[in-house]
Amino acid sequence: MSFGIGAERTAYLILADGTVFKGKSFGCEGEVIGEIVFTTAMTGYEETLTDPSYCGQIVTQTFPLIGNYGVNGEDMESDGSVVSGYIVREHCKAPSNFRCEGDIDGFLKKHGIIGLYDIDTRRLTRIIRETGVMNGMITQAEPTDEFLTRALERIRAYRVEAPVPKVSVKQPVDFPADSAKYKVALIDYGYKHNIRRELVKRGCDVTVFPYNVTAQQIKDFAPDGIMLSNGPGDPQDNAVSINTLRELIPEQIPTFGICLGHQLLAIANGATTVKLKYGHRGGNQPVTDIDEDRTFITSQNHGYAVVSESVPPQAGRVSHINGNDKTCEGVKYTNAPAFTVQFHPEACGGPQDTAYLFDKFIGMMEKNKRS
Repeated sequence: MSFGIGAERTAYLILADGTVFKGKSFGCEGEVIGEIVFTTAMTGYEETLTDPSYCGQIVTQTFPLIGNYGVNGEDMESDGSVVSGYIVREHCKAPSNFRCEGDIDGFLKKHGIIGLYDIDTRRLTRIIRETGVMNGMITQAEPTDEFLTRALERIRAYRVEAPVPKVSVKQPVDFPADSAKYKVALIDYGYKHNIRRELVKRGCDVTVFPYNVTAQQIKDFAPDGIMLSNGPGDPQDNAVSINTLRELIPEQIPTFGICLGHQLLAIANGATTVKLKYGHRGGNQPVTDIDEDRTFITSQNHGYAVVSESVPPQAGRVSHINGNDKTCEGVKYTNAPAFTVQFHPEACGGPQDTAYLFDKFIGMMEKNKRS
């Protein structure tokens, strides 16, 4: 239930550069520090809140009104929410939709998320675009000079530490399909549930493995294909996962990677990654498929990118590029039956223009089984 008018409590956002925004509290009360990022998605806020890739981050919605169609259990992309905080211009206190099971304020309270609203999210977004992603704090404490001095030290020292182990499954989990034709090992770096659903509905028995699964365990499982999931944080921090993928390359198992999985396989093949100024987050990112000579509108959520020039020519080539900043959005490998993309073809909340990539993965597994 949302706060009533008389119960609204003042809250503040303090950025690492000392900028202070005054707003109001919703969701849980308290204090939290995180990396401030923004998403331009106009719909799919429940999917955003339950995307494990946002672990350690305070998410800002650029769309001004959030929560108008409420929330429901079916649209969640994970079993909970790991965002550090949530910032909106306005949240709807009286949602209306035939699938509605509650409001956004109640959702945040249920999942222990501190929210802030009634601030100028356009100004906040411009700051991030101009200066780059920065840390920040949501607090109900009065930002006196003394408080700011202590708070800024903590804010500037914050770093998203080891997020993948926090969001990955701890033990393998099976998800069988009706009349299954293929067996897929989905390595979970923080996967969105619709990746699994897209595979299951295409006739794949899916087993979700934890991020630290060994190459030998995958080989013993003998999958028809390997799915590398999305996930949070700096890809370079995942040495164990990178080494596992490096060991699996010679096995020639059909592999499809998304987002963090795309970055990890690139690093395993000798490429490098770079942190973007403010990342790509939202449902309106243009991506050109070089082979198809077509540009698709995609959903994205990442702060790092593979450096195109670093992809070794003996390993593969860039297959997709971003229509705005020309960064690498996909790699097609020639040293193994594998391809990866930076965007989200499984996106719920839309767009779903690139869902054909799952069919491409199925075709790759079928071809490999025949040979």
